[in-house]
Amino acid sequence: MITSIFKKSKPINFIIVFFITLLAFITAKSKLVIEPVDASYIFEQIGLFLFCFVSVLLVNFIVSKHSLTKKNSYEILLFSLFLLAITQTTANTNILFANFFILLSLRRIISLRSMITPEKKLFDAAFWIAVASLFYFWAILFFIMIFAALFLYSVNNIKHWLIPFVGIAAVFVIAISVSIIYNDNFFGVFKSHPEVSYDFNKYNTPQFLIAITMLLSFGIWASLFYIQSIKNKKKAFRPAFKIIFLAIVVSFITVFLAPNKDGSEFLFMFAPLAIIITNYIETIQDKWFKEVFLLTLITVPFIILFL
Repeated sequence: MITSIFKKSKPINFIIVFFITLLAFITAKSKLVIEPVDASYIFEQIGLFLFCFVSVLLVNFIVSKHSLTKKNSYEILLFSLFLLAITQTTANTNILFANFFILLSLRRIISLRSMITPEKKLFDAAFWIAVASLFYFWAILFFIMIFAALFLYSVNNIKHWLIPFVGIAAVFVIAISVSIIYNDNFFGVFKSHPEVSYDFNKYNTPQFLIAITMLLSFGIWASLFYIQSIKNKKKAFRPAFKIIFLAIVVSFITVFLAPNKDGSEFLFMFAPLAIIITNYIETIQDKWFKEVFLLTLITVPFIILFL
């Protein structure tokens, strides 16, 4: 029943995902509001929510554009459910922006498959990752994916390997210029020392324990099948699927290094994890097992809301 609703991309699916995302956003914000709400605050939050939902649509665009899943809506459903499971991911504005720019970069990295204007795609990918790192420093780790893509797509032109550094340099110059204008110094927009924390005590709550257990258990299980299935994909598409798996690895490292482990850092995992689990769901032959699998992923986030 549930799988039949989302096994095809329909307008109703986007409406459902919209309201799940809205519920996650409202839940997160309701825990943060301590002052009287005025009109400016409401308009600001509406803008942030729309930006958050655009990120969901961007995931759908990347997936459909590059055939990372079949023509269904599982990936955006899962993405919105992950937001609901850890609502803190919608509360940190900096991470919302950083994740959006990482998704823009991922789109450009995967599009290298066509080798049409690779110089522009490499520059754009590095540029967006550098911009993301201005909002959240450890987003810079996703820079690894660019070189992984160059290797996987067998790009031997040394010029192409140097272009990503030009993209980073461009952001560096722009950031310094903005800093001089608004802060009257060169490095006002940069953090002098990247922060790292290995304190995981904040995760020691029922909400986080259940949500993280769900993400890890379903994610690891789906990843085992995902890795095996890559060899069955068309040769031209295999690098893209490997890049998605690399993205989940990098995002896990990002979570591990996060200086303030409030849950918002998990946002980087949601897009690649949704794609990986969707690929697994598509391989399930047993109808009832598929229903139970998806129903569990739907039910758990709603249960967490009442904890």
